[in-house]
Amino acid sequence: MSSPSENTLKIGIVGFGPFAQFLAKTMIKQGHSITATSRSDYSNLCTQMGISFFRNMNEFLESDNDVILFCTSILSLSQVISTIPFNFMKKPALFADVLSVKEHPRDLMLQVCTFFEILDSCFMIMDCFSVLYVWMETNSFSGKVLPHESDVLCTHPMFGPDSGKHGWNGLSFMYDKIRIRNEDICSSFLQIFASEGCKMMEMTCEEHDKSAARTQFVTHFIGRLLGQMDIERTPIDTLGFQKLVEVVVLRNAKSRTKDC
Repeated sequence: MSSPSENTLKIGIVGFGPFAQFLAKTMIKQGHSITATSRSDYSNLCTQMGISFFRNMNEFLESDNDVILFCTSILSLSQVISTIPFNFMKKPALFADVLSVKEHPRDLMLQVCTFFEILDSCFMIMDCFSVLYVWMETNSFSGKVLPHESDVLCTHPMFGPDSGKHGWNGLSFMYDKIRIRNEDICSSFLQIFASEGCKMMEMTCEEHDKSAARTQFVTHFIGRLLGQMDIERTPIDTLGFQKLVEVVVLRNAKSRTKDC
């Protein structure tokens, strides 16, 4: 279904692992311009794909992106955001993520942080004034807080490189408009998935995580359990056994799709 889009975007991807590469291929086919930065060096791959790759985060932010898309792992997102010098941005952008949980990245992008969370992250400092000083120096006042004038969109493509290898038609795409001022940019970004035939599902981050806590937990638990058993295909597999093997394959593939 991929075809050049009328409203093309300049999309900067943070974390260019397999899942980001998977998304970027379709975005490029639609005519969008892609830049990327990542912990690992994907310079050669990006050159082959026609993507501008930046090892320097300052230069990445200066590349005038309409959208900055976080494709990191869940665990690394906090560290990634805390080290980004947002003051190098030339204009407000739409910040979006594709993580498989939603309340966590939403809170990070909105910089929701309580004093007790600060105490917990600085547990070795006994003096409350020292805690406040460290927080001011390393976070809030160092130009590393996500700009308040920028928009925030939480998304979760409910598919990946394996399940979406033959196209995205009929596959679910969840999104939550957290803070949107520029509707044109947001709509153009969502259209990337809608134009591919995705089932667009708008729901809150809380609703997503409540549902995902059941479905994804069961899938990953069974996948990990079966993976530990080293099950293999046989010439006489039943259909039910084949489905179980597919769960293991999908889980293993998903565990390799994120990078920071």
